[in-house]
Formats: sequence, structure tokens, C-alpha cells
Amino acid sequence: MPKKPKSEATRKPQRKLKTYQTSLGFYDQAVAAPSMKAALEAWGASSNLFHQGAAKETDDPVIVAATMASPGVVLRRPVGSDGPFTESAKLPTDLADSEAKTKSKSKSKPKQRPAEGATKQSRKIDNQDARKAAAAFEKEERRRDAARRKEEAAIAKERAKERARRDKAVATAQATLDAAKREHDAKAEAIEAERAALDERAEAEQGRWDKQRKKLEEALRRART
Repeated sequence: MPKKPKSEATRKPQRKLKTYQTSLGFYDQAVAAPSMKAALEAWGASSNLFHQGAAKETDDPVIVAATMASPGVVLRRPVGSDGPFTESAKLPTDLADSEAKTKSKSKSKPKQRPAEGATKQSRKIDNQDARKAAAAFEKEERRRDAARRKEEAAIAKERAKERARRDKAVATAQATLDAAKREHDAKAEAIEAERAALDERAEAEQGRWDKQRKKLEEALRRART
């Protein structure tokens, strides 16, 4: 059996993207991601919104198409609206009026369901587009990883420079201290030698004086008799 080219054998398989939707704050949010975990990270959620029932996977063809066109990018629209998802959705100016109008509209006029054939056709996403979206998502992930590694390398380099500067300063200070100690030890040794010589001279002088004093005292005693 012929071997596959190395590029094909080692190529990392692309993960299939799914579209996830939630409501956070003033916006409905949607994102194309390979997993629920990736979607939560993209939203910046601090808890599992899927377990809480606040997030779900959606197969709405319009939402799916929008997210697949920008995989990994969080799209938004004003909460409670049925408008298109975009990267720069405007903040709703009157949430209360918007909610009331939405409820009134839903009660007065039921939504029309699209024809079954049209729904199936719209839900069928072209495989080539899906592969392109997955490839774009993978490319964005690689770019973020490369940027993170570059930043970490720069931080490590800066820390190494700071450590080298500190080590050099410590070595210089230690060398200065050692030199000063050697100079002090030499001076102290010289002073100690001088002190020993003075002690020796003082002892010799005391011996000489003792002998001289005895002779003079003996002469004085004889003179008195």
C-alpha cells in the first residue's frame, strides 16, 4: 500500500464547528466554536451557561450562516430582538418598550413557518464553506498561540536580563567588600605588630627603670647614714 505524503499524514484534523447562542446583559450573543467550552471562553462566561439553561446550540440557518462567516468571533444583537447578529450591535435604547412591542407582536401575529423544503435547504450548509470556516478558526487559534508564545518569550528574556543585572551588581558589591576586608585585615595586622613592639619596649623600659631605681635608692640610703 503506498504511503501517504508526510504533509497529509501529519496534518491536524480540523474540528467541526457548531453555533451556540446565549443572552448576556443587553445582548443576545452567538459564536461558531468547536465545543461548548470554547463558546463559554469566547463569551467570557464565569459559569456553565449550558448547565444553567441559559445557552444552547442553535441550527437557525441565518444565525449559523452569520457565525460561520466569522468563526470564533462573538456576534451580538439587542436582547429580545430578531434582528441580524453583527460584531457591533447597538445598545437597545428602550428595553421595556422593545419587550412590550415584542410580546404584543407575538400575541397579535403568529410567526409564519417557512416551507419544509425551504427550511431543509437553508439548514444545509455547504461543506466547502464549513471547511473554510473551520480552517479560519484554526488559523485564528494558531495566531493567538503564536502571539502568546512571543509575549511569554519577551517576558522571559526581560527577566533573564534583570537577573543578569542583579547578579552582576551582587558580584561587584561582594568583590568590593572582600577587597575592603583584606585592606582592613592588613592594617589591623600592622597595628597589632606595632602594639607588640611597643609592649616589648615598655617591658624593657620597666626592667631598666627597676634596676636604676634600686641603685639610686641604695645610694640615697647610704647617704643618710
